[in-house]
Amino acid sequence: MWDGSFEAFVKVQKTKAYFKRYQVKFRRRREGKTDYRARKRLICQDKNKYNSPKYRLVVRFTNKFVLAQIIYATIQGDVCMCQASSTELPRYGCKVGLKNYAAAYCTGLLVARRLLRQLGLDEADDEKKMENLYTGQGVGVEEDGDDDEDEVDGNDGTDGLRVVKSESNGRTYYVDEVDEEKRPFKALLDVGIRSTSTGNRVFGCMKGAADGGLDVPHNEKRFPGYDRDTKQYDVSEDEAKYKEHFASYIENELTFEDIEDMYKETHKAIREDPSPAPKTAFTPDKSFKNAVKLTYAQRKERVAAKKEEIRAARAAEDE
Repeated sequence: MWDGSFEAFVKVQKTKAYFKRYQVKFRRRREGKTDYRARKRLICQDKNKYNSPKYRLVVRFTNKFVLAQIIYATIQGDVCMCQASSTELPRYGCKVGLKNYAAAYCTGLLVARRLLRQLGLDEADDEKKMENLYTGQGVGVEEDGDDDEDEVDGNDGTDGLRVVKSESNGRTYYVDEVDEEKRPFKALLDVGIRSTSTGNRVFGCMKGAADGGLDVPHNEKRFPGYDRDTKQYDVSEDEAKYKEHFASYIENELTFEDIEDMYKETHKAIREDPSPAPKTAFTPDKSFKNAVKLTYAQRKERVAAKKEEIRAARAAEDE
């Protein structure tokens, strides 16, 4: 039986000096929440740009929803300029599937249109407002008086996957056309610790923001492709699974024929009014009243009354 007698001959790898010089990682790195290598490259600004902020399009997914924010970093911490959530989509007509690729696109489109409207609030001339200068592309953008009805979420599988670019002063902008007076709002995609695999939903949100008029550098190689012939879903093969996965669609009486029109109407409604819903004042329910604290004399009287009840009950039993 081994008694561990040769443990003294094992080389000590972590000496006292190791522990004295050890420096722990940042808290958010220890928690696995922040990729500091990516964050450093997203927030570091050129010195010749002085105090100009570097904006990020931050996309995050919760258990059921999509969040999109426009954020820039300061010494005190990150500042959020504008935000949109897929929880707002039912107001625009999309009541189901609030976390899928199409919902991510709608959320990106919403945050882009909301930000450009926010930046143009103090502009007297409507033609010079950011939301009118950079209308983006996709559904709801009028060209020669007609709506583009052939594209869904700016992406019809062929031409919709192209990346629109404009050259101005030797620079490339990811918008249709660059205005001479006001350059487009540039934001870099921040995916956090999410894997940037081809077809990921973060790129759907990025595509929505780009179609909404933001200058988001990207490449079409990360957009998903869809083969109708080989990837068509047949309900008759597994009806139980169909009812489980698409329960909310069935509840809202939506079929595969209605989904395309639903998203087109959602995109159009977002472009018409991207402003957030007005906040409702919180009115607390004051019907519940806490018990009033008794004084010392009242507590003594209550104890005496309970003792008297007990004596009376015992006397009744004896009789």
